[in-house]
Amino acid sequence: MGKQRIEAFSDGVIAIIVTIMVLELRPPEGASFSALRPLLPTFLSYALSFIYVGIYWNNHHHLFKAARSVSGAVMWANMHQLFWLSMIPFATAWMGEHPGQTAPVAAYGGVLAMNALAFTILSRLLILHDGPDSPLAEAMGRNQSGDVKGNISLALYLVAVAAAFFVPVVSLGIYVLVAATWFIPDRRVERVLSRPAG
Repeated sequence: MGKQRIEAFSDGVIAIIVTIMVLELRPPEGASFSALRPLLPTFLSYALSFIYVGIYWNNHHHLFKAARSVSGAVMWANMHQLFWLSMIPFATAWMGEHPGQTAPVAAYGGVLAMNALAFTILSRLLILHDGPDSPLAEAMGRNQSGDVKGNISLALYLVAVAAAFFVPVVSLGIYVLVAATWFIPDRRVERVLSRPAG
C-alpha cells in the first residue's frame, strides 16, 4: 500500500491542530503592554506545544520518508498518533488557563507521554512491515531497543506527571527539557538515506 495518502492526511490534521491552538490565543483586555502580562502563561503553553507539534511533524516526516509502504496496522497506528496529537490543544489550553496547577500540568504530561508511546508503536509497526533489513530498521535500530532518547523521554514524561502532584513547576521544567533535546531533529534516518546506493 502506498504511503502518500497517509502522509498528506497526517499533514492536514497537524495543520488543523496548530490552527486550533493559535485560535485559543485571545487579545488582551487593555491596549497597553502591561495588559499582555496575564496572557504570558497561555502564550508560553502555546509556544511549548507548538514546538512539540513541530517535533512530531518533523519526526513523522522522517519515518515515512524512510518507509517503503504502509499496512492496515500502520494506518491505525498513525490514527492513534494523530488522536493523541489532537489532544495537545486541549491540554495546552487547560494548562495555560491554570498555570502551575496539579491537574492541568499532570494532564499535559499524560498527553505528551501518550504521544511518545503512540510514536513508538507507529515506528515499530513500520519497521515490522518493512522488514528487519529495511533502511528504516537500520536507522531506528532494528527493533528500536537502541532508541535511548525516545525511552528516556517517555520515562521523563512519567516522572513529570508524578512530580505534578508535588511540585508542578518541576514538571514544567521537564517538559521544556525534553522538548529542547528533540528540537534538533533525529538525524538517524537522514544519515541512512543520504548514503550512496550500493
